[in-house]
Amino acid sequence: MMDTHSHIYGPEFDEDRDQVVARAREAGVERVLLPNINSDTVEPMLALCRRYPDYCLPMMGLHPEDVRTDYAGVLSSMRELLQQPAHPYIAIGEVGLDFYWDQTFRTEQLGAFEQQLCWAFDLDLPLVIHCRAAHCELVEVMERHRAEHLRGIFHCFGGTVEEAQQLLSFPGFVLGIGGVLTYKKSTLPEVLRNVPLERVVVETDAPYLAPVPHRGKRNESAFVADTLQRLAEVYGITLSEADKVTTDTAKRLFSLP
Repeated sequence: MMDTHSHIYGPEFDEDRDQVVARAREAGVERVLLPNINSDTVEPMLALCRRYPDYCLPMMGLHPEDVRTDYAGVLSSMRELLQQPAHPYIAIGEVGLDFYWDQTFRTEQLGAFEQQLCWAFDLDLPLVIHCRAAHCELVEVMERHRAEHLRGIFHCFGGTVEEAQQLLSFPGFVLGIGGVLTYKKSTLPEVLRNVPLERVVVETDAPYLAPVPHRGKRNESAFVADTLQRLAEVYGITLSEADKVTTDTAKRLFSLP
Protein backbone atom coordinates (compact mmCIF):
# COMPACT_ATOMS: atom_id res chain seq x y z
CA MET A 1 0.00 0.00 0.00
CA MET A 2 1.29 3.45 -0.89
CA ASP A 3 0.14 6.94 0.04
CA THR A 4 0.89 8.72 -3.22
CA HIS A 5 0.05 12.21 -1.91
CA SER A 6 0.64 13.40 1.64
CA HIS A 7 1.75 16.63 3.33
CA ILE A 8 2.80 15.18 6.68
CA TYR A 9 5.80 17.53 6.68
CA GLY A 10 3.35 20.39 7.39
CA PRO A 11 2.94 22.19 10.72
CA GLU A 12 -0.23 20.20 11.47
CA PHE A 13 2.07 17.27 12.34
CA ASP A 14 4.78 19.06 14.32
CA GLU A 15 3.66 17.55 17.63
CA ASP A 16 3.49 13.89 16.60
CA ARG A 17 5.13 13.40 13.19
CA ASP A 18 7.14 10.33 14.24
CA GLN A 19 4.00 8.69 15.58
CA VAL A 20 2.18 9.50 12.32
CA VAL A 21 4.92 7.71 10.37
CA ALA A 22 4.84 4.79 12.81
CA ARG A 23 1.08 4.44 12.41
CA ALA A 24 1.43 4.51 8.63
CA ARG A 25 3.97 1.69 8.74
CA GLU A 26 1.79 -0.28 11.14
CA ALA A 27 -1.15 0.11 8.74
CA GLY A 28 0.92 -1.40 5.93
CA VAL A 29 1.88 1.77 4.06
CA GLU A 30 5.23 0.99 2.43
CA ARG A 31 5.98 4.50 1.15
CA VAL A 32 4.67 8.04 1.59
CA LEU A 33 5.10 10.40 -1.37
CA LEU A 34 5.39 14.12 -0.57
CA PRO A 35 4.37 16.81 -3.06
CA ASN A 36 5.90 20.23 -2.47
CA ILE A 37 3.79 23.40 -2.09
CA ASN A 38 6.02 26.48 -2.23
CA SER A 39 9.52 27.74 -1.39
CA ASP A 40 8.87 27.58 2.38
CA THR A 41 7.87 23.90 2.36
CA VAL A 42 11.01 22.59 0.65
CA GLU A 43 13.19 22.31 3.74
CA PRO A 44 10.55 20.76 6.06
CA MET A 45 9.77 18.24 3.32
CA LEU A 46 13.44 17.35 2.79
CA ALA A 47 14.04 17.12 6.54
CA LEU A 48 11.31 14.49 6.80
CA CYS A 49 12.81 12.59 3.87
CA ARG A 50 16.24 12.65 5.52
CA ARG A 51 14.70 11.30 8.72
CA TYR A 52 12.94 8.49 6.84
CA PRO A 53 15.05 7.76 3.74
CA ASP A 54 13.48 5.50 1.12
CA TYR A 55 10.17 5.76 2.99
CA CYS A 56 9.24 9.43 2.57
CA LEU A 57 10.03 10.58 -0.96
CA PRO A 58 9.93 14.23 -2.13
CA MET A 59 8.59 15.98 -5.22
CA MET A 60 9.30 19.49 -6.46
CA GLY A 61 6.74 21.99 -7.70
CA LEU A 62 4.74 25.13 -7.02
CA HIS A 63 1.11 24.63 -5.97
CA PRO A 64 -1.32 26.72 -8.06
CA GLU A 65 -2.78 28.44 -4.99
CA ASP A 66 0.72 29.71 -4.18
CA VAL A 67 1.33 31.23 -7.62
CA ARG A 68 1.72 35.02 -7.45
CA THR A 69 3.20 37.72 -9.68
CA ASP A 70 6.70 36.65 -8.59
CA TYR A 71 6.21 33.06 -9.74
CA ALA A 72 8.98 33.20 -12.36
CA GLY A 73 11.62 33.77 -9.68
CA VAL A 74 10.18 31.04 -7.47
CA LEU A 75 10.19 28.59 -10.37
CA SER A 76 13.75 29.55 -11.27
CA SER A 77 14.91 28.61 -7.76
CA MET A 78 13.02 25.32 -7.92
CA ARG A 79 14.47 24.52 -11.32
CA GLU A 80 17.95 24.98 -9.88
CA LEU A 81 17.17 22.36 -7.25
CA LEU A 82 16.09 19.96 -9.98
CA GLN A 83 19.36 20.55 -11.84
CA GLN A 84 21.52 19.43 -8.92
CA PRO A 85 23.33 16.11 -9.50
CA ALA A 86 21.56 13.16 -7.90
CA HIS A 87 18.67 15.29 -6.66
CA PRO A 88 16.10 13.33 -4.63
CA TYR A 89 12.90 14.46 -6.37
CA ILE A 90 10.78 11.68 -7.84
CA ALA A 91 8.21 13.89 -9.59
CA ILE A 92 7.10 17.39 -10.51
CA GLY A 93 4.35 18.25 -8.07
CA GLU A 94 2.11 19.58 -6.75
CA VAL A 95 1.32 21.65 -9.83
CA GLY A 96 -1.82 22.57 -11.74
CA LEU A 97 -4.70 25.03 -11.80
CA ASP A 98 -7.12 26.18 -9.09
CA PHE A 99 -9.73 28.83 -9.87
CA TYR A 100 -12.12 27.86 -7.07
CA TRP A 101 -11.61 30.70 -4.59
CA ASP A 102 -9.81 33.32 -6.63
CA GLN A 103 -8.86 33.99 -10.24
CA THR A 104 -6.65 37.00 -9.55
CA PHE A 105 -3.56 35.11 -10.72
CA ARG A 106 -5.25 33.12 -13.47
CA THR A 107 -2.72 34.11 -16.14
CA GLU A 108 0.19 33.42 -13.80
CA GLN A 109 -1.23 30.01 -12.86
CA LEU A 110 -1.49 29.05 -16.51
CA GLY A 111 2.07 30.17 -17.15
CA ALA A 112 3.46 28.37 -14.11
CA PHE A 113 1.61 25.16 -14.95
CA GLU A 114 2.85 25.13 -18.52
CA GLN A 115 6.42 25.78 -17.44
CA GLN A 116 6.33 22.89 -14.98
CA LEU A 117 4.91 20.59 -17.65
CA CYS A 118 8.02 21.41 -19.65
CA TRP A 119 10.19 20.44 -16.67
CA ALA A 120 8.51 17.03 -16.56
CA PHE A 121 9.27 16.49 -20.23
CA ASP A 122 12.85 17.76 -20.03
CA LEU A 123 13.68 15.70 -16.92
CA ASP A 124 11.53 12.66 -17.77
CA LEU A 125 9.69 12.87 -14.46
CA PRO A 126 6.03 12.16 -13.70
CA LEU A 127 3.63 14.96 -12.73
CA VAL A 128 1.24 15.26 -9.81
CA ILE A 129 -1.50 17.60 -10.97
CA HIS A 130 -4.00 19.54 -8.86
CA CYS A 131 -7.15 20.79 -10.59
CA ARG A 132 -10.10 22.56 -9.02
CA ALA A 133 -12.74 24.54 -10.92
CA ALA A 134 -10.41 24.52 -13.93
CA HIS A 135 -11.06 21.26 -15.80
CA CYS A 136 -11.53 22.76 -19.27
CA GLU A 137 -8.50 25.01 -18.92
CA LEU A 138 -6.41 22.11 -17.66
CA VAL A 139 -7.33 19.87 -20.59
CA GLU A 140 -6.61 22.71 -23.01
CA VAL A 141 -3.07 23.10 -21.65
CA MET A 142 -2.52 19.34 -21.55
CA GLU A 143 -3.60 19.00 -25.17
CA ARG A 144 -0.78 21.31 -26.23
CA HIS A 145 1.64 18.82 -24.67
CA ARG A 146 -0.02 15.55 -25.74
CA ALA A 147 2.76 14.68 -28.17
CA GLU A 148 5.30 14.80 -25.33
CA HIS A 149 3.80 11.63 -23.78
CA LEU A 150 3.83 12.98 -20.24
CA ARG A 151 2.79 10.77 -17.33
CA GLY A 152 1.51 11.28 -13.82
CA ILE A 153 -1.46 11.55 -11.47
CA PHE A 154 -4.53 13.74 -11.60
CA HIS A 155 -4.59 14.20 -7.84
CA CYS A 156 -7.76 14.19 -5.73
CA PHE A 157 -10.04 13.38 -8.66
CA GLY A 158 -13.70 14.00 -7.89
CA GLY A 159 -15.27 14.64 -11.29
CA THR A 160 -17.75 13.00 -13.62
CA VAL A 161 -17.44 9.99 -15.90
CA GLU A 162 -16.95 12.34 -18.85
CA GLU A 163 -14.20 14.26 -17.04
CA ALA A 164 -12.48 11.03 -16.08
CA GLN A 165 -12.55 9.89 -19.70
CA GLN A 166 -11.08 13.18 -20.86
CA LEU A 167 -8.24 13.00 -18.37
CA LEU A 168 -7.53 9.34 -19.03
CA SER A 169 -7.31 10.04 -22.76
CA PHE A 170 -3.76 11.05 -21.81
CA PRO A 171 -2.35 7.51 -21.72
CA GLY A 172 0.42 8.07 -19.19
CA PHE A 173 -1.91 9.36 -16.48
CA VAL A 174 -3.95 7.84 -13.66
CA LEU A 175 -6.50 9.18 -11.19
CA GLY A 176 -5.53 9.82 -7.58
CA ILE A 177 -8.40 8.73 -5.32
CA GLY A 178 -8.65 9.84 -1.70
CA GLY A 179 -11.02 9.98 1.23
CA VAL A 180 -13.90 11.52 -0.72
CA LEU A 181 -14.54 8.02 -2.12
CA THR A 182 -15.72 6.93 1.33
CA TYR A 183 -18.25 9.74 1.85
CA LYS A 184 -21.92 8.80 1.91
CA LYS A 185 -22.96 11.19 -0.87
CA SER A 186 -19.88 10.72 -3.02
CA THR A 187 -20.49 10.10 -6.72
CA LEU A 188 -17.04 8.57 -7.13
CA PRO A 189 -18.09 4.91 -6.71
CA GLU A 190 -20.31 5.11 -9.79
CA VAL A 191 -17.69 7.05 -11.75
CA LEU A 192 -14.96 4.53 -10.92
CA ARG A 193 -17.05 1.65 -12.21
CA ASN A 194 -16.29 3.15 -15.62
CA VAL A 195 -12.54 3.38 -14.95
CA PRO A 196 -10.10 0.44 -15.14
CA LEU A 197 -8.51 -0.23 -11.76
CA GLU A 198 -5.11 -0.08 -13.46
CA ARG A 199 -5.70 3.65 -14.00
CA VAL A 200 -6.17 4.40 -10.27
CA VAL A 201 -3.87 5.03 -7.31
CA VAL A 202 -4.79 5.88 -3.71
CA GLU A 203 -3.75 8.87 -1.63
CA THR A 204 -4.67 10.80 1.51
CA ASP A 205 -3.83 14.47 0.81
CA ALA A 206 -3.11 14.58 4.56
CA PRO A 207 -3.96 16.60 6.59
CA TYR A 208 -7.06 17.21 4.43
CA LEU A 209 -10.11 15.13 3.42
CA ALA A 210 -9.89 12.33 5.96
CA PRO A 211 -11.89 9.24 4.95
CA VAL A 212 -14.74 7.68 6.89
CA PRO A 213 -14.54 6.75 9.80
CA HIS A 214 -12.13 9.64 10.46
CA ARG A 215 -14.03 12.33 8.55
CA GLY A 216 -13.72 15.74 10.15
CA LYS A 217 -10.43 14.87 11.83
CA ARG A 218 -6.87 15.53 10.69
CA ASN A 219 -6.04 13.12 7.90
CA GLU A 220 -2.83 11.07 8.02
CA SER A 221 -1.11 8.52 5.82
CA ALA A 222 -2.32 5.47 7.78
CA PHE A 223 -5.87 6.33 6.74
CA VAL A 224 -5.13 5.48 3.10
CA ALA A 225 -6.07 1.94 4.17
CA ASP A 226 -9.70 3.05 4.64
CA THR A 227 -9.82 4.48 1.13
CA LEU A 228 -8.26 1.33 -0.29
CA GLN A 229 -10.86 -0.82 1.50
CA ARG A 230 -13.67 1.20 -0.06
CA LEU A 231 -11.96 1.01 -3.45
CA ALA A 232 -11.88 -2.78 -3.21
CA GLU A 233 -15.60 -2.80 -2.42
CA VAL A 234 -16.37 -0.58 -5.42
CA TYR A 235 -14.50 -2.90 -7.78
CA GLY A 236 -15.81 -6.06 -6.13
CA ILE A 237 -12.37 -7.46 -5.35
CA THR A 238 -10.35 -8.30 -2.25
CA LEU A 239 -8.35 -5.73 -0.36
CA SER A 240 -5.12 -7.52 -1.28
CA GLU A 241 -6.01 -7.42 -4.98
CA ALA A 242 -6.75 -3.70 -4.83
CA ASP A 243 -3.54 -3.16 -2.90
CA LYS A 244 -1.41 -5.03 -5.44
CA VAL A 245 -2.84 -3.30 -8.52
CA THR A 246 -2.71 0.24 -7.14
CA THR A 247 0.74 -0.22 -5.58
CA ASP A 248 2.16 -1.73 -8.76
CA THR A 249 0.77 1.21 -10.74
CA ALA A 250 2.35 3.73 -8.36
CA LYS A 251 5.70 1.96 -8.42
CA ARG A 252 5.71 1.89 -12.20
CA LEU A 253 4.67 5.52 -12.48
CA PHE A 254 7.36 6.79 -10.09
CA SER A 255 10.02 4.23 -11.19
CA LEU A 256 10.26 2.79 -7.68
CA PRO A 257 11.67 -0.68 -6.89
